[in-house]
Amino acid sequence: MSGNPDDPPIERRSHPRMAVLKDGTIITEDVKVACSVRNQHAHGAELRVDPGVVVPDRFVLHIHADGVEYRAVVRWRRNERLGIQIY
Repeated sequence: MSGNPDDPPIERRSHPRMAVLKDGTIITEDVKVACSVRNQHAHGAELRVDPGVVVPDRFVLHIHADGVEYRAVVRWRRNERLGIQIY
């Protein structure tokens, strides 16, 4: 049985996300890649990079507005979007 199309979507995330728009830098030993942080929570974030940019599975994320760096691992990829876990 399907729900009413007017019903709001069911939230399946275990941590609520805050929509943000912050500039960031993905940092590895070899390269620095500009990105934008689109949503963020205590354990992760969604990043956007330019189309065609190759991002490794593990990196350091520097968020300019907050002046902080996080170690990050990619949990999912969809085109230029990346879901990361930070620790």
